[in-house]
Amino acid sequence: MLSSHRQLAQPMLQPPAWGYWSAVDGTLTLDRSIIQQHLHNVSQPVCFVQTAEGMALAIGGQLSEIGEYPVMALAPACLPSSLGDAAFRGRHGLRYALVSGSMANGIASVEIVEAMSRAGFLGFFGAAGLSKERVEAAIDRLQKNLGQLPYGFNLIHSPNEQSHESQITDLYLAKKVPLVEASAYLDLTPHIVRYRLSGIRADGAGGVYTPNRVIAKVSRAEVATKFLSPAPERYVSELVESGFLTADQGLLAKRIPMADDITVEADSGGHTDNRPAITLLPAMIALRNRLQKQYQYATPPCVGLGGGIATPASVAAAFAMGAAYGVTGSINQACVESGSSDRVRQMLAEADQADIAMAPAADMFEMGVKVQVLKRGTMFAMRAAKLYELYRNYSSLEAIPAAERVSLEKTILRLPIEEVWRQTVEFFQRRDPSQLVKAEADAKHKMALVFRWYLGQSSRWANAGVPDRVLDYQVWCGPAMGAFNEWAKGSYLQAPQQRTVVVVSKNLLYGATLTLRQMILETQGLACSDFFLAGPLPVEALDPYFSEGTP
Repeated sequence: MLSSHRQLAQPMLQPPAWGYWSAVDGTLTLDRSIIQQHLHNVSQPVCFVQTAEGMALAIGGQLSEIGEYPVMALAPACLPSSLGDAAFRGRHGLRYALVSGSMANGIASVEIVEAMSRAGFLGFFGAAGLSKERVEAAIDRLQKNLGQLPYGFNLIHSPNEQSHESQITDLYLAKKVPLVEASAYLDLTPHIVRYRLSGIRADGAGGVYTPNRVIAKVSRAEVATKFLSPAPERYVSELVESGFLTADQGLLAKRIPMADDITVEADSGGHTDNRPAITLLPAMIALRNRLQKQYQYATPPCVGLGGGIATPASVAAAFAMGAAYGVTGSINQACVESGSSDRVRQMLAEADQADIAMAPAADMFEMGVKVQVLKRGTMFAMRAAKLYELYRNYSSLEAIPAAERVSLEKTILRLPIEEVWRQTVEFFQRRDPSQLVKAEADAKHKMALVFRWYLGQSSRWANAGVPDRVLDYQVWCGPAMGAFNEWAKGSYLQAPQQRTVVVVSKNLLYGATLTLRQMILETQGLACSDFFLAGPLPVEALDPYFSEGTP
């Protein structure tokens, strides 16, 4: 008999809710190590019965309406491949409903995408902020190395660089990129609509086939509504009038939503509204249900959750609340495959949940939009805020007081403003010359471009690990990073050198199955929390649960 402090607590269910267990080709055990082993083998169901010596694990045997041992708690098998929405997994050719998001500037690297794809997950390449040439090189590599395996690319809303958004859209269409993660959209643009509807056709079975799929990140109901609705009529009409779509294709566009799926973006790194997932996700699912009822799509959009997905508990909570899939971001940047530097990976591995701040965004600087960044070990947030203060208070670079200008050039830019402007001109001559034309006519816009030089360079300094610019590193990060570090503390994953995206992802999903199993048993009155191991497992212990077979 187990000692009192090691026993499974007695459930309060009387009479037994599940009938009785009979020891036909079965055994009972009160051995803690055996019970623990069976609880952790999520490929098999578990059954607990009442005996004279206390609660026991029933192995094998038979269940019936009559018998010797009352069944007090049951939990089914729950493999990582069964978590999330089967429709989402099937639509994108996945084994697991976990996605690595598209952290910009190639932080979500081709290495991350390849590793995730080959392991049965979905990865998005972080194309935002990169030149067309670098994005094209990434497309060529992934198409060559992955073939028909699932992968995707980011398409970010660029209100200040519409021509670049258009060029990237053209590139995706020319290269036949099959899936994009649309992010930071405040409204639909002609470019995302053009990507979504290109090649749309009837499938021969009464349905609509769309070769280009979209997963949209959203945090506001008004934006989610746009992606869960058919493409705006004005954009469809323009595409038909231009000959990009036929009249029949224009009609088919009314039968599909703009996005196949939406990711509800809660308190994430980078662009975020800092919304709490626990209230945002249910509201978005309800919105999806209303719009599905209105439009009657043949294939309803799925709703996933990103922002805060960093521990087994948060993954389990997402699925328990109805998320079709989870999206990770900040924690991937601390993995060895990320496009960031070893110095940044170490900074992230030391971060707590409170070590974050909001700072002006480079791509939407003039609009006052902010991104969430790492605060510990860097002064970027404070320095970027100072730039926005100067932009808001003065009409031009020339209007900045001399003392402020000296401080700006010495402490933040660390270059004369004239040199920063020269580099800015050189950049936009290649990227978008219209920005320079606008700057010549508008001194305020010229000031914004100079300040955006710092905001843009700061993330590149971080990715490259430039040693004398550590205090200027812009590292996109949400509180999820701190939560992951707390969970990994004391384990092999505490060291960033041990973190790989697949090992981290597998640990999150397997840990989520344990969390859900514990929850199922405890809702039946069985207090068993101290029987479940905490913390990451080594690769060899995880692999049996992520193979075609079972342990």
